[in-house]
Amino acid sequence: MTTVGIATGGGRGMGLACAQRLTGMVDTVVLVDRDEATVTAAAKDLSAAGRGAAVEPFVLDITDGDGLARLAAHVRESGTLRAVAHAAGISPTMADWRRIFTVDLVGTAMLAEALRPLATAGTAMVCFASMAPLLDPTEPDPAAVAALDAPLDEQFLDRIHDALGPAVEDTGVAYAWAKRGVHRFVQQEAVRLGPLGARVCSVSPGVIDTPQGRQEAESHPFMDVLVQRTPLGRTGHPEEVAAVVAFALSDDAGFLNGVDLLVDGGVCAALHGPAGRQ
Repeated sequence: MTTVGIATGGGRGMGLACAQRLTGMVDTVVLVDRDEATVTAAAKDLSAAGRGAAVEPFVLDITDGDGLARLAAHVRESGTLRAVAHAAGISPTMADWRRIFTVDLVGTAMLAEALRPLATAGTAMVCFASMAPLLDPTEPDPAAVAALDAPLDEQFLDRIHDALGPAVEDTGVAYAWAKRGVHRFVQQEAVRLGPLGARVCSVSPGVIDTPQGRQEAESHPFMDVLVQRTPLGRTGHPEEVAAVVAFALSDDAGFLNGVDLLVDGGVCAALHGPAGRQ
């Protein structure tokens, strides 16, 4: 049976780096991105690299329910779903607070729901989160957490706003809470997928050198401070995050499920670990 992998946000950055890894893991890679020109060019480049897998561009907004149904149908017709690297997402400078929650958390839940019927023994998924919620070590508000744990509730955005108040309209706050929601969603999804022999984890990148990351750094000087506090003394590379994702999707990680993988060069340890408290 043909094995199929999916890389969302696959047109550039960390999504493209994950897609490159997937070409060595499955027979067919479905490269998903909302920008047709970008994803078509990326698929062409990956195919030309000649790593063996067929690479198919698939134009999709991850929040489009009908589009997700088309994606699931396409994968079902193509073979067995083996691996999903879900890197599609937006950051604080790219949209308002509602859109950030909708793309980064609700879209993640919608994708997982669409693909869940295709999961079987050996299927693995990695959802991109962020180190952003880990930078605040305080206990989150229980009411906000309760709202966060139901991202597909029709009243989700109203509930999260009621719980967090006007502060959530700050896009940086919204981003951190949306990514906290991804952490929690993966824990729930692991319980749903485990009995099928399937797995799901999240990955939380630190400051990574991508076009999107550079855009954020231009508007948020604090990111330079984070790089300075990173024990490795530099930003990360997309390929380094993709290598961790590839391991989590591999059979070697067969007992890894429901956890977050922090790929931040040690900055959270520097800020909140024993050394940071001295």
